[in-house]
Formats: sequence, C-alpha cells, structure tokens
Amino acid sequence: MQISVQGGDVLATSSGLAVALVHDATTLPKVIAAAFEAGDFTGAANQSLMVYPRSKGAPSRVLLVGLGAKKGIDAERIRQAAATAVRQARGAQVADITLGVATDVALPAAALGQALAEGLELGAYRWFGGRTGISDAESHEIASVTVLTGKQIKALGEGVAVGQAIAGGTNFARDLVNTPGVDKTPPQLAQRAVELGERMPSIEVTVYDEVRLEKEGFGGILAVGKGSDSPPRFIIMEYGKQFKGAPTVCLVGKGLTFDSGGLNIKPAEGMETMKNDMGGSAAVFGTMQAVADLGLEIHLVGLVPSAENMPSGRSYRPGDVVTTLSGKTIEILNTDAEGRVILSDGLHFAGRYKPNAIVELSTLTGAVIIALGNVATAVMATDQSLADQLVAAGQSSGDKAWQLPLWDEYHQMVKSENADLRNLAGRAAGSITAGAFLSAFAGKYPFAHLDIAGTAWLDAPTKPYLPKGGSGAGVRLVTEFLRNLTA
Repeated sequence: MQISVQGGDVLATSSGLAVALVHDATTLPKVIAAAFEAGDFTGAANQSLMVYPRSKGAPSRVLLVGLGAKKGIDAERIRQAAATAVRQARGAQVADITLGVATDVALPAAALGQALAEGLELGAYRWFGGRTGISDAESHEIASVTVLTGKQIKALGEGVAVGQAIAGGTNFARDLVNTPGVDKTPPQLAQRAVELGERMPSIEVTVYDEVRLEKEGFGGILAVGKGSDSPPRFIIMEYGKQFKGAPTVCLVGKGLTFDSGGLNIKPAEGMETMKNDMGGSAAVFGTMQAVADLGLEIHLVGLVPSAENMPSGRSYRPGDVVTTLSGKTIEILNTDAEGRVILSDGLHFAGRYKPNAIVELSTLTGAVIIALGNVATAVMATDQSLADQLVAAGQSSGDKAWQLPLWDEYHQMVKSENADLRNLAGRAAGSITAGAFLSAFAGKYPFAHLDIAGTAWLDAPTKPYLPKGGSGAGVRLVTEFLRNLTA
C-alpha cells in the first residue's frame, strides 16, 4: 500500500474513514469521547469501535483503536494497533484512510513511523493460495494510508519508509513459506533468487547446480538431495561488496523445500506443513530484499543450501557416512535430521568471505517448540557479543529471541565413533546439540544459530499482524541487527 505523512489533525480532516490510535479520551473531541464515557470503548490494547461524529469538516466515520495504558505504549503496541486498524478498515470497504496517533505518545517520530508502517503492511497480508471464487469483500485492499501529524513530519516519514522496507521483506518471506512444495522445488527456489536479483540489481545472484555441487564436493547437500527427482541447488546472493571497510556478514538459511523425513519417514499427520522447512532460506531472501531496499552500507552475503528430502532407492541411509565440503565427516543416524547436514556445506562455504559474523537461520528442531513455543526464536552462539546483539535486536524489533547455551558438554554429545560427528545426539538438549553440531562448520568466525522452528510457522494467528501460516520470522530480527551494525 502507499503510506504518506502529512501535517494535520485526523479528527478535523474530512475523510471517508479516519483511524485514531488512542489510549484515553483526553485528546479526543467530545462527540467521540462520549464512547469512553458510555463505556463502549475503554482504550484497551487492540480494542476497536466505529463511531460517527456527524460534525461539519470531520471524518464521516472514525475507527477508534486502543493502545492500552499510556505508560506501556511502545513500538510493539503501535505495531499491533496499526495491524488491528487495517484489518478492521478493510471491512469498511474503503480504498483510502487517514490515520492519527494520540499526540502524547512518548515514542521517537522515526520509531513511531516504522512501527505504524510495519503494522499496516504486516496486518494487511493475506495468503489465498490456490483458492478460486474469492469474493470482492475478501480480496479488498486498502490502497493508501495518509498519516496525519502535527510535528516531525520528515522523521515520521523516514520511519515509515524503513518500516515498509522491512515489512516488504517479511511478507516476501511469508509468500515463500506459504507456497506449496510442488511449486518451490530447489530449482524453482533458485529461480526466485534470480528474480530477486533482477528486481533488485544491487543483489548479485549465483546458483550452483548439481553438476557444480558434485565437482566442488558439496557432500552434505548432495546426500540429502539425491533421493528426490528435483535436484539440489546452492544459492549465493551478494549485496554491497562495493562498500569498502564495511562489515561482512554471511546469512545462511536452510532451504529444505519439502521434508518427508527421507527413509526415516515422518508420520502422515501434519506432513502437509513440511513445506515450511525452508523458513530459514525465506528469512534470508526477505532480509536480502529489505537490506537492499534500505540501501544499508554493509557487505551482506546470503547463502542457501537447498534440497528436497524424499524417500527412494537413491536416498541416503541411516548408517551412511557423508563427507561434507569442509572435509569433516557425518555419521547419519536419522535421515530426518537432514537440515544440519545441508547447512554444514553452507556454513563452511561462508568462510570464503572471511566474515565478521555468520548468522544461520533454520526450522531445525521440534525440541525448540517445547522450550519456547511460538513466542521466541532460540539463539545459540559461539560469540557472546553476537548473541547479545541478536537478542537485543529481537527485543526492539518485536521478533523476539532468547539465548540457549553452547557449553563444551554439548559439543561432546555430537561426536561419533564412526565419523567426526553424528547428525543426531538423542532427545536430551536436542535444540542445543543441533546448534553445537552446526558450530563445528563455522570455523573461527563468530557464529550464531537461530532455530526458528517454533516461530516461522503458526497454526493459528497469535497477534494482529501474525496470521496463520508463514510468519516471516527472522527478517525483522536480522534486519534490525544489521541496521544496528551500520548505525
């Protein structure tokens, strides 16, 4: 949607539909404040009420959306209220709306604008998939939002631009995750990367096919992918190498476009959601787009090992020993622990860029859902400063993260008698041992593993801007981390 910022008072400007984000009645005209007095509206977080001022020069309709108690209003409250507003406004079947925020909200203008834009764009997101016969009411879109304010128009507008770029990357990631596996095989996912590069020329894209993977020794990707009729790919997206002296960060994302479990096949129940097992790669795609859109002065490399894990006569087997790109060997105890096997190649490849940091994202373990639910992404890191920066970025972006330890005892648990490492260490500390396994391939570079298994896919909406399905987890967190690096 188009979001613009202008000077003005939303409640004194003629409009087909005005949205007022408020916490109490102190800043409202009497005709609207009456809703508070009658008890129809309390200003509670995300509460909404449509009122009709019937005053000359005023909007014909005003949608009140609550911000909750004034003392606790932060960017997340604004984000949720804006998402509530756009979802409610869609039902009014209007194309354009005006929007204003209570004048006494204590939030810097740029942060306010960013939160508004993120809430509006993320709240407006929908995925219709292969449905036909969608009604006009269902498909209706809000074309434009005019934010009216009495001060700091420029700063608010700059924040809006940042928020739209980040939300755009998040929604791109959501689209990728929600797409059925049949429409995003590894070659098709690679094509989406090529299209991203065409859309954003500042991103240079290179794709390794199965021939080059074989030639260069990408043993992890090839082992997992050989059971499928869709051949594996390795995707390289590079941005900002012209920024001399800028930090270099490698993002590595698991691109398992469908995970049947391989020969250790998963139960049939719930397998339809295994199209989401490339959520880490989607986060990398979305972050690359957002960073390019923002024009950050950073050297950013996105690496996506991509395969489809399927059972066939060619599939890799339990008991196999796989030689990875690094030369390290992996004993396969379970073919359903495949993500870490393909990531081993991507993490080692990242060392070619001599990065200041490697950040890897993957829907890696069911154990992390037991630990953190769908509220936070787990962070495991070999560098405490990197972990602290990511957790802080999660807090400020609303894309929350929480650190788990990577003590030496966990590294011992992934050692194998028949190879250098084993791809499964048992149920105990399953998420942490997976992180320990991955860290073995990051070399000497500061490394962080983000397990987004609980946050990348939602079985039901959890917030006004987080619908069922792909959430785009990781994009806002990592983009905020990168923005802080370049600040």
